[in-house]
Amino acid sequence: MAQSNLQQELRKKQPFDSLEQAAILNILRTSDIFHNQFGKLFREYGLTPSQYNVLRILRGEGKPMPSLEIASRMVQVVPAITGLLDRLQAQELVKRKRCTEDRRVVYIEITPKALKLLKQIDEPDLELHRKLIGHLSKDELRELSRLLEKARTSLTSASSD
Repeated sequence: MAQSNLQQELRKKQPFDSLEQAAILNILRTSDIFHNQFGKLFREYGLTPSQYNVLRILRGEGKPMPSLEIASRMVQVVPAITGLLDRLQAQELVKRKRCTEDRRVVYIEITPKALKLLKQIDEPDLELHRKLIGHLSKDELRELSRLLEKARTSLTSASSD
């Protein structure tokens, strides 16, 4: 049987143990490549992908948000949201405000400096998306998203039980 592209990329002599293993390794390999490309882009602007994600969430919401709500919306789970917010605050990209009704709740607000930074990143970010998967047709992109969402459903339905 002919080797798969991934098998050749990884210089794996034996076939994968299952189609599921090959598919997951393909997802992980692709994710790693994409993550590295976006990490490189965001570093040019002094951000990590997680910091960019926080700022993107805040800009999209358009108003201050509780820190735990931001954490729940992150693309990648961040174990230490407080440290991440500390670094963004040190860069003057977010401000913190304690809730007056419940002192345990901290609201995070995006600053004008962060909005200006995001505006600079918007076009290079879109361009990188196009570079990475712009060669796929609209139908292929929809199908890819559908299949990835379907693959996650076994986890999301199991975790809500």
